Amino acid sequence: MGVAICIYPPAGWDGLRFPALEPERSAFYAIKNGSITQEQYEKLYRENILSRLDPQEIYDKLKENVLLCWEISGFCHRFIVARWIEENLGIEVTEWNIKDEKVEQIIKDKNIKPLF
Repeated sequence: MGVAICIYPPAGWDGLRFPALEPERSAFYAIKNGSITQEQYEKLYRENILSRLDPQEIYDKLKENVLLCWEISGFCHRFIVARWIEENLGIEVTEWNIKDEKVEQIIKDKNIKPLF
């Protein structure tokens, strides 16, 4: 199941949300307007969000879900969360891709009809 970890999910999103992993608004806007780098953003996100959380607890709560964010660019705090879990728990969190064989098999097994 998808779980939004972003500040602003798309209009009409009525799925699950996990606010504890949402970035701070100030850092979100700072990276959007180019006033901080990706490295600075990651440092802020780790210090102000992830340092307050227990990686095992977060993993246990979310391990059966897909972390969702709707970034247009290739950089997203999902990647930071994935690295944080791997660094702390040794568990690889892979990026979901519709073309992945595992995903295709799940879709086939559960008879899921993709929207695209």
